[in-house]
Amino acid sequence: MESKKYWRELLLTSCLFISIFLVSTGSSSVRANWKMPYERAGFSKKAAAALLLNRFTFGPRPGQVEEIQELGLENWFESQLISTVDDQLHSRLEDFDILAMSNEQIAEKFPNPGAVLREAISKGVIPNDSLQKGSIAYQQALSDYMREQGLRRPIELQKQLVSQKIIRAAYSKYQLQEVMTSFWFNHFNVSMTNNRSALFIPSFERDVIRPHALGNFNDLLLQTAKSPAMLYYLDNFSSASDSNTISRRQASVKEGSRKEMDMKIKLKRKVNGLNENYARELMELHTMGVDGGFTQLDVTEAARVLTGWTVRPMGRFVNTQASSRRKQGGKVNGHGTVMDGDFVFTPARHDQGSKVVLGVNFPENSGYEEGVALIELLAAHRATANFISRKIAIRFVSDNPSAELVGKMATVFVKEKGDIPSVLRAMVQTEEFWEEIKAGEKIKSPFELAIGSVRNLDADLTQPYALYGWISRMGEKMYSYQAPTGFPDNGNFWINTGSLLNRMNFGLAMASGRLPGVRVNLLGLNKGHEPGSSKEALQIYSELLLPSRDLSATLQRLAPLLTDPTLGEKLEHASKQHNLPGDNPRDESYNKLQNDKKSQRGSNSTTLAQVVGLILGSPEYQKR
Repeated sequence: MESKKYWRELLLTSCLFISIFLVSTGSSSVRANWKMPYERAGFSKKAAAALLLNRFTFGPRPGQVEEIQELGLENWFESQLISTVDDQLHSRLEDFDILAMSNEQIAEKFPNPGAVLREAISKGVIPNDSLQKGSIAYQQALSDYMREQGLRRPIELQKQLVSQKIIRAAYSKYQLQEVMTSFWFNHFNVSMTNNRSALFIPSFERDVIRPHALGNFNDLLLQTAKSPAMLYYLDNFSSASDSNTISRRQASVKEGSRKEMDMKIKLKRKVNGLNENYARELMELHTMGVDGGFTQLDVTEAARVLTGWTVRPMGRFVNTQASSRRKQGGKVNGHGTVMDGDFVFTPARHDQGSKVVLGVNFPENSGYEEGVALIELLAAHRATANFISRKIAIRFVSDNPSAELVGKMATVFVKEKGDIPSVLRAMVQTEEFWEEIKAGEKIKSPFELAIGSVRNLDADLTQPYALYGWISRMGEKMYSYQAPTGFPDNGNFWINTGSLLNRMNFGLAMASGRLPGVRVNLLGLNKGHEPGSSKEALQIYSELLLPSRDLSATLQRLAPLLTDPTLGEKLEHASKQHNLPGDNPRDESYNKLQNDKKSQRGSNSTTLAQVVGLILGSPEYQKR
């Protein structure tokens, strides 16, 4: 017994020494064998480091610009392309139980209250009295029934989903993975406003988007196509073979008249079961782009290929037999049915006829595999390479990236078969990337502004959902953009007079500690030193929050505001003029702040908060 204990301890000690050795010798760090040409564009190493952090993270934390200079810009970037377990982040996410729930469990726990009400009425627990339905007593009876049944309201699901995303973005070491997760979620947008897909959005982000955000585009595309969230959102779950579909071989038109053929299909096809919503967005939004060269006929044929792609029933309010259905890990059974997690391919609903998409023939009776082949065809298409590369360049470079930059990225996309890290790596190695960044500007979305402020100020975030209200006020209601396009990645969409006022109000609220559950230590950012004047504070904190930027215009614009004692009143008046949501006078933190202002009028702490708030709301800070 003692001998076993001895050898076990010896093994553990050996493992510890090996781990220490690997870390100390740098074996666990990434070493890049390529260079970024930032010097040719006139960037210093510090300026290039600050730019990378502003573009490829949600914002630098204090001291991070210096850290990645020491590590090496290329080495830091390479390390961001590979993510592993972040133990510190994991501990911050432990309270969000939805992150460990399957789709089945979420469907069971977070049903639509309307479905619960119907069940309660059918059981006689709640009277079917339409006159009482709006009363407090009636709603209380429904809440009591849900609690007894162990059910929770969908708003709780939404709160957890939003909060965990804010925590990840604010604290993850692997910032590029979080940035790319947001990018791909927006690209393959699904919305909480769709009641059918809402329950499956947590797993869509957790199991589909995030694991493939820095992987292969073909794999990502296939997984989104099979996700319950996407199948419900774009209605492919109900798409089935339509015996009245007019195919290419059925259409009688003159050779070469594709436009006429397209029109004939649109006008004459009777829709019994075929649904083209997903097939259209798959080609227009997810892969080739609206100008990618496909036709309406290609959309119809692609929709036929994807008939029978659906979702297994889940939850007692959807199908009482759902729990008895077994998952088979993607294997094909003797009848051609495929079950992969919550995805199901049902041959009985599939169009078994031959199809032609983009000139490629899909033979009859091909089943599930022809859907996979279609995904591969679209993922590998040159139009897809151009479209995806341009969207990536828009996200990281400018609202109008050059054709030269996009072309170089697309070439790598094709050569590396959709490997996302290769495309990102190639982008930052081009001279066009640095030249266009030098001339161009990207405006932070409300989410990026809020998270960037948390990171820049090194804020302690204990109630992440408090930020959600401000992010929504500024125009970005997370997970709730209704159109499949996702939020536009364009500065004109985010910036107008009303949004700028809201951003200024947010900056002042953040810096003054008026956000519940968000604590900031402004003096700590300056190593405990208090500036001697508001002008000095403006200079110091502008350099801290906007490293390596030309601050002359910002200082000139903000300096006069420091001596305006009526700034708060003017902002409040402007907010009312533009019908913007303002401070809630019932908020305890708001009332406390007003009392503090009255007792500390003109104090250094109040002045510093105002200075930092003005910087956060300034036009320069809105850029990334």
